[in-house]
Amino acid sequence: MPKIVVVGSSNTDMVVKTERFPEPGETILGGEFYMFPGGKGANQAVAAARAGGEVSFICAVGDDLFGQNALKGYATENIHVSSALVIENEASGVALITVNGAGENEIVVASGTNAKLSIDHLKLVLGDTNGDTIFLTQLETPIETVAFLAKRAKAGKQKLIINPAPAQTLEDEVLQGLFLITPNETEAKILTGITVNDASSMESAAKALLDKGVENVIITLGSRGSFFMNSSTSFIVPAPKVNAVDTTAAGDVFNGVLSVCIANARSWQDGMAYASRAAALSVTKMGAQDTAPTIAEINQF
Repeated sequence: MPKIVVVGSSNTDMVVKTERFPEPGETILGGEFYMFPGGKGANQAVAAARAGGEVSFICAVGDDLFGQNALKGYATENIHVSSALVIENEASGVALITVNGAGENEIVVASGTNAKLSIDHLKLVLGDTNGDTIFLTQLETPIETVAFLAKRAKAGKQKLIINPAPAQTLEDEVLQGLFLITPNETEAKILTGITVNDASSMESAAKALLDKGVENVIITLGSRGSFFMNSSTSFIVPAPKVNAVDTTAAGDVFNGVLSVCIANARSWQDGMAYASRAAALSVTKMGAQDTAPTIAEINQF
């Protein structure tokens, strides 16, 4: 099976549960506090590994306790971290997360060393990837690093998946020739300027991305599933119904597991359905990386 290389962020998530989000300037009493390993890149790497993928994770961490514990954790998940960048005397990334009674979340990220995952480091560690390598990245690391990865993947005729989160615009040169982009509805609006609120606008947003040179588009729709479109077909894959406790890592689990399905040459519809099952399982638990299901759990769901 082709190797999956995840390039992205590594964070420690600090989570507070509360019945409702505070208004601006308001202090409220929350409930339980949790600390979990997180970061969109790390979450996706763990999800892919637990789903049976052979995964390498390229990230940047500090030499602090958070960074040391993160690398140990990835190793226990059978993720290759020899290409990780460890920066002395720098703080690793952290995320402050509030989860309300409906399982919705608000997140503030302090990037730390994630902001120092450089093009030079990618040039140093990507020399041995071959044409079968599938890359997966997000937008919690410098955008110029993401742009370099897109250029390199295009030149090497390799498949790159960009999960464009946190939401921001992308230059046309990044999108031209991109294998797959996976925005949610909010991210699709940021990328295209089209508000996604019905079937027609969803198709219009996807087509706008195809017109910019993206080969395949998946718009994730939360509990309603996911929408696929390329030059020859389009369809919606519904999501299983579950009781959501924490949606923090749902998108990351979807993307990580989907990358494994692509590596295994599963059809789009089959792969999206499988990834949706994994994502649905993840929202029934609190946390981020820890919620990613194993391949056995997905198969039994």
